[in-house]
Amino acid sequence: MSTAPATTSPDDPALLRVDGPIASITLNRPAAFNSINLAIAQKLEALAAEVEASDDIRVLVIEGEGRAFCAGGDLQTIGAASEANTVTPVVGQLLKHYHAFIETIRRMPKIVLSSVHGSAAGSGLGLAFVTDLCIAADDARFTPAYAKIGVSPDGGSTVGVVGTVGTRRALQIFLSEDSFTAQQAHEWGLVAKVVPAAELKAATRQFAQRLAQNPPAAIAGTKSLVYQAATTPTKQQLDAEEHKIIASMHTDDFRVAVKKFTSKGK
Repeated sequence: MSTAPATTSPDDPALLRVDGPIASITLNRPAAFNSINLAIAQKLEALAAEVEASDDIRVLVIEGEGRAFCAGGDLQTIGAASEANTVTPVVGQLLKHYHAFIETIRRMPKIVLSSVHGSAAGSGLGLAFVTDLCIAADDARFTPAYAKIGVSPDGGSTVGVVGTVGTRRALQIFLSEDSFTAQQAHEWGLVAKVVPAAELKAATRQFAQRLAQNPPAAIAGTKSLVYQAATTPTKQQLDAEEHKIIASMHTDDFRVAVKKFTSKGK
C-alpha cells in the first residue's frame, strides 16, 4: 500500500495508507499496546475525517501495529488524572476526540472493517465491534475489562455490542466475561471471519477488496438503512428505502449492472 501524501509520518500515533478504494488506519503505539491517549484520539479523529471526505475510498480497514490490536484506554494517563483529581477534564477531552472518531466511522458512507489480532480490551474491544464488520485472527482475545476496574463501558462499546448481540448477551459480556475468543465472538455474530493468525493481513486485504467491489451508492445506502432500521418507524424506514434505492438507480454503476444482467442468455 502507498502512504497518502502529507497525511502521516512513521512516528505518528496513528497512520493512514490509501491504495485505490481501500484505506487503512493503523494504531501505532505498539510499546503501549496501542492504548488510547489524547494524541492518538486526536489523530484518529483527523484521519477518519480525511477518509470520510474522500470520494475515492470505499473501504476503511482499522488495524493495530505490534502484538495487540488495542489495549483500551491508556491507564497511565487515566491513573495519573485520578491521582491528581483531574479525571473530568482529562478523560472528557480524550473522549471528546475519540468519540468524534467513532461517530465518523459509523456515519461515513464507506464500509469500516476492523482487523483484530492479539488483545482487544476495553475500548479496544469497543473499537473492534463498533466498526461495520470485523475479521479476527484465531488467537485474538476480547476482554471487556471495564467492570473489573470499577467503571462502565465507553468508546462505542455498547453501541457496537448491544446492537449485535442484544441486551442480555451484552450484560453477560460486560459484567461476567473475563475474556472470550475470536471463535466465541464469531458465534455471537460479532466477528464475520476468523482466520489463522499468519493469514490475517492477506485475508483482511482479500475481504476488503471483496467489499470494495460494491458500488459507492450501494455501500452508503445499505449502511445508512441498516443502522437506522432498529429505531425507525416502519413507514419512515420504507420511505427511506424508497429514497435510497431510487437514488442509487440513477448511477452509472446500476445502469451497467442491469444491462449486464438483462443481456445474459440472449
